[in-house]
Amino acid sequence: MHKIFLLPLLIALALSFASCSKKEERLKVSATTWIGYSPLYYAEEKGWLEYLDVELLHVSSLSENLYLYEAGNSDAYVGTQYEYGVLAKKDATLAPIMLFDRSNGGDVVMSNVSVESLAQSEGPIDAYLEMDSINVVMLKDFLQSRDLQSKSVNYINHDQATISILDATNLKNPTIVVTYIPYDTQLKKQGFVTLASTKDNLNILVLDALFTNKKTFNEHKNQFAALKIAVDKAVSALEKDPKEFYETIKPYVLEISYEDFLDSLNGIVWINKNVPEALQKRMKESSFPVGDLI
Repeated sequence: MHKIFLLPLLIALALSFASCSKKEERLKVSATTWIGYSPLYYAEEKGWLEYLDVELLHVSSLSENLYLYEAGNSDAYVGTQYEYGVLAKKDATLAPIMLFDRSNGGDVVMSNVSVESLAQSEGPIDAYLEMDSINVVMLKDFLQSRDLQSKSVNYINHDQATISILDATNLKNPTIVVTYIPYDTQLKKQGFVTLASTKDNLNILVLDALFTNKKTFNEHKNQFAALKIAVDKAVSALEKDPKEFYETIKPYVLEISYEDFLDSLNGIVWINKNVPEALQKRMKESSFPVGDLI
């Protein structure tokens, strides 16, 4: 039903660009398993991406996402402003072209012990996280906010799929985990507790967007414009019928329950259409460019 409703809009969009002399080639977009990117999974399952000749590449970590794009194996990627900051140093034309969400508790710092136990620890603290990602910024902010920056921290770089199998009861050292939904759901079941998140305790702005450079954007304008429509329709489908949306994307979200899925949605705020004025101000203060947003 959703597919039938959307396709005429996509066709109309494609026809509006009929004067283009060159047919656009296949567009490759890479994405991690993050609830904020679920509209892309939904669009893929509905066949919308295939219709647009858009291929969704699934990666296991934010850093892998970055490396894939940097190596030229993807045309665009979804990620945070941290990855953007890293790549923009090498390509000044890189820019966000489509907003997805703002983390509002979806990025978390967890541990097998309390903050007090971390403070009292005399030995090293193990920290599991994705290096070369926003996880590093979150960990730094957490350590400073808890006056733990003088502690000896053993940084352990793993993707979230690997981190999610950690069992708090089997760890010898005090351990910190920097993760995000839906991986935190499994970690809670394995004994970890949340110490801080982007909703509280951490003074950090985490935005998710689709990024590409100017050359790629100009070569795939039609597809990016149609992809924007597909994403917006997917978010609307979620808001209208979350159960149907969940059943559609279930293979992508670690088989979490419907109740956990609904709970995970509380960890983000959709900004694909409306960006609050206060957030626009914070984006400007964070030097997050908005001039190329569709």
